[in-house]
Amino acid sequence: MGLFFDVLSAINNPNQQGSVTQLESITNSIQQLATSRGIQPSQMQTVMSVLGNVLRPALQKQQSTLGGNQLQNLIGQAIGTSASASGLQSLMSPQLQQQIVQTVSQRTGLSPNAIQAALPTLTSAVMGLLNMGTTKPGVSGSNSILSTFLDSDRDGDTDLGDVLRFANRFLNPSAI
Repeated sequence: MGLFFDVLSAINNPNQQGSVTQLESITNSIQQLATSRGIQPSQMQTVMSVLGNVLRPALQKQQSTLGGNQLQNLIGQAIGTSASASGLQSLMSPQLQQQIVQTVSQRTGLSPNAIQAALPTLTSAVMGLLNMGTTKPGVSGSNSILSTFLDSDRDGDTDLGDVLRFANRFLNPSAI
């Protein structure tokens, strides 16, 4: 739940870019994707967990190579490409994309083709979520959400599937 608490903190912090509107947009895009592809909510939660577990080491490597500010800029650029293949490739090599497709397919039973088609939208949603912790222009500080996500101690509180579940509960309390 630690990552979701950072999302809530970013929403409540006037110096960070997070907002309820952004969170709604991210969860809506994931839900629309799931609905249009016939993916059950529990499968989508697993998809997001696996995606996060595969993306984390790739982003950690980029952070160690590029530095934190450059990684943040890359994430911001990937969001601006609105789920395009080029935005995806700026963050992930084709080999990493294939690894994600295969791992998600094995864990969820979804077809690799369905996952490949969904990957740009899912990655854009994840990057949008991670970008919510960015400080506003003119404010110094680091991206708390990205820092928590890249937390390498593997304490289990950076699961994107859990974040999606908690976000849906937060945004739709009457649906619980």
